[in-house]
Amino acid sequence: MIAAVLGVAAIAAPVVLAPAASAHGWITSPPSRQDNCATGATSFDCGGVKYEPQSVEAPKGSMQCSGGSGFSILDDNSKPWPRKSVGSTVTFQWKLTAAHNTSTWEYFVDGKLHQTFSQGGAQPPSNISHTLTNLPSGNHTILARWNVSNTVNAFYNCVDLTVNGGGTTGGTTGGTTGGTTGGTTGGTTGGTTGTGVCTAPAWAAGSVYTGGARVSYNNKTYEAKWWNTGENPGTSGQWGVWKDLGAC
Repeated sequence: MIAAVLGVAAIAAPVVLAPAASAHGWITSPPSRQDNCATGATSFDCGGVKYEPQSVEAPKGSMQCSGGSGFSILDDNSKPWPRKSVGSTVTFQWKLTAAHNTSTWEYFVDGKLHQTFSQGGAQPPSNISHTLTNLPSGNHTILARWNVSNTVNAFYNCVDLTVNGGGTTGGTTGGTTGGTTGGTTGGTTGGTTGTGVCTAPAWAAGSVYTGGARVSYNNKTYEAKWWNTGENPGTSGQWGVWKDLGAC
């Protein structure tokens, strides 16, 4: 009798489901494909992504606008996606609803890596932005890949642009976190160095630094005063281990 009662209770007990993954983030300026869907800027129905533009998440390494997630409409290049006219220098503004620990942010122009920004495993601010330079003229699709450092996944955004040559497009709200570690166009080895581009390697929490070592963090260059590891340059302060050498 007791066994029968227990059996009925087990059947009647509610099934406990794992909580859904929290929302994450997407590019709002210039508007990404999912942002255009969310704001109703497309002439066609985008399906479910218009309700959750922040959730285009899939395993790292994909070159698809959807990343291979369920939002496959983002991969359909036959659709009349709105195209933003910009100059050769463009600031990409993100809106993050969950700031995951991040390794890198990668930007591909028509499938070729153009620039990489390192986050060093830290959490980015919710309004992070990155400025891409030397974009080629013409119509292009930019794939942005946000690589989370403590999971196997990345977040994917595609932005459709018409690049008209010179000039700077987009405003930065907040600051760009991390230094440019790539800066390569079309597979060319080497990086673009100039005002606003950090040449020192990005600070990494797990690395060991000796006195005199230089790193980039939050678009600034820092120099170690003595041996350290895990000491964040951004919170070091005047008397801390890192000497602030100013903006890149």
